[in-house]
Amino acid sequence: MANKIQKPRGTMDIFPEDVALWHKIEEKARDVASRFGFGEIRTPTFEDLALFKRGVGEVTDVVQKEMYTLTDKENRVFALRPEGTASVVRAIIENGKTSDAMPLKYYYLINCFRYEKPQAGRSREFFQFGTEMFGAASPAADATVISLAHTLLKELGIKGVKLHINSIGCPECRPNYRQALVDYFSENEEQLCDTCKERLKTNPLRVLDCKSPVCSEIAKGAPNTIDYLCPECNEHFESLKKYLDAMGIDYTVDTRIVRGLDYYTKTVFEFICDGIGAQSTVCGGGRYDGLMKQLDGPALPGIGFGMGLTRVILAMKESGCADIPQNNPVLYIAPLGNEAVSKALSIVAQLRDKGIYAECDICARSLKAQMKYADKIGADYTLIIGDSELENGRAQLKNMKKSEQREIEIDNIYNALTEEN
Repeated sequence: MANKIQKPRGTMDIFPEDVALWHKIEEKARDVASRFGFGEIRTPTFEDLALFKRGVGEVTDVVQKEMYTLTDKENRVFALRPEGTASVVRAIIENGKTSDAMPLKYYYLINCFRYEKPQAGRSREFFQFGTEMFGAASPAADATVISLAHTLLKELGIKGVKLHINSIGCPECRPNYRQALVDYFSENEEQLCDTCKERLKTNPLRVLDCKSPVCSEIAKGAPNTIDYLCPECNEHFESLKKYLDAMGIDYTVDTRIVRGLDYYTKTVFEFICDGIGAQSTVCGGGRYDGLMKQLDGPALPGIGFGMGLTRVILAMKESGCADIPQNNPVLYIAPLGNEAVSKALSIVAQLRDKGIYAECDICARSLKAQMKYADKIGADYTLIIGDSELENGRAQLKNMKKSEQREIEIDNIYNALTEEN
């Protein structure tokens, strides 16, 4: 017997009863983003591999271990996007958007792909709501983007979300901090995991983010990023805190937040939700002032975030705000006989054209089975049409919730339903 074909590990099947919640989140994300002046952008699912190597960083875990790559018939190497920012930057440069009015403000709802160990809140195909703002260097831009994420999480009804912020400096001051980290972790190098031993040579900031219990314990005594900031970065960070205070957004300064991608500078932040397991970060982002130039565009400062939708759903369920009313039909018609089926199909077509969700039997069920089905799908009203009803032009409209019924003219069903409601 052949092996049963199953979905790839780390992917999801999402059925209509669950998709309704996804729609709610996506609609709210679009609504909030539009209130902040962000417009939707759509980019390809796969890009030239070089884009992510240059944009995300060749020594990151994403590029070295987690990307899905493919070679086409002309031996060109592409990668399924592991994140959204690099694609947006490429699109801006390629389409000449750098000459548009500043700041540029975009959002997206996309699927991304990373080869990671699947667990609650982490999958190999995952879905993100993301924002990107380019052309605004002020910490007021940072506060605006953070406020957008804060507003969305609040309006979705999620409780227990805490904002953590940090600054990782700029190319001017980060080398000093990098050296301080190397000096500190070198004293404990033998105790570090193999991955962190390699990170110590290529990207020591990532050691701070290691999930190994031993590395995490060692990292507790590591130097803090904010103690090595240059005057400009320090002023930027202090202004950000001032602006968040003015907007009434609570935060915690967390010097262990560094984010996993090379392009971040200055501000980094995460929204962390209690009670959803180890993958508790529902949104993360920061500033990337050098990314546009790194990808051969002008030196436009940028800031944005990515919000994981599956983690948002976990947080909504934990907060008790994930229940979505089911889309139940207003009317179910139970036809008896071929002529009745024709009439029923005609009626439901007219009602659907008028914006009413209506159903009729298309499985040749018995009357008893039809009424059982109508109850199962939660129809508000039922209408039985047989030979006598067709002859008289009248039938009994039953209110399924009140168990009441009244006689109506079949051809006047739309008015009868609107009168009932």
